[in-house]
Amino acid sequence: MQPESADAQALLLLGGSFDPIHHGHLRAALDAAAALGVSQTTLLPAGVPALRDPLSATSAQRLAMLNLAVGKDPSLAIDDCELSRAGATYTSQTLRELRERWPARSIIFLLGADAFSRLTQWTQWRGLLDLAHLGVMTRPGEDLRPPDDEAFLLRRCDDPSSIRERPHGYWCSIPVTPLDISATAIRDLLATNRSPRFLLPDTVLNYIHSHQLYRSSSPVDSTSDAF
Repeated sequence: MQPESADAQALLLLGGSFDPIHHGHLRAALDAAAALGVSQTTLLPAGVPALRDPLSATSAQRLAMLNLAVGKDPSLAIDDCELSRAGATYTSQTLRELRERWPARSIIFLLGADAFSRLTQWTQWRGLLDLAHLGVMTRPGEDLRPPDDEAFLLRRCDDPSSIRERPHGYWCSIPVTPLDISATAIRDLLATNRSPRFLLPDTVLNYIHSHQLYRSSSPVDSTSDAF
């Protein structure tokens, strides 16, 4: 990709393991883009997870499922930069690489409220706002617990649409549709021969069946890669 000018549309990123991608991910991507006034959300599949157990599907399989879910929808894109990286994946490293690629562009990284509550466990978490904005996706009744850090708390923005005018520096809360869908629950259904139909796109479910993914007897590829 070529560097873009400061007036290029904000780069909105939704990171995740996508093991597998489901309608909760896709709806959240749509809701966040609407709240921020951005026309496209880029899905950022994680590589090797630094703070979670190894994944069930390989990087290639997760990327294939993402491509099937996105199809030709112009509101969604995929950046697979983390999948080719050796070793554990760190958001700070990815955002630093993207900032070097686009020095003046607004970059907004989306994460769930649960991940936000554990932000202090992330590598170099205090420097994240020097690289991007953080958009915290929240659902009705969900407890938003920011880090107990005065400098961080002062960088909250109450108007999500305004952060796309600046390259980085703020975090905001973004309400999304409360769909109680999780990749863990989908994997559990499949492992016990129950159907997860309507929880994820049919194209993705067909891929899972054809490749016999997430069956209880399927080995976990601990060397492959990582709301």
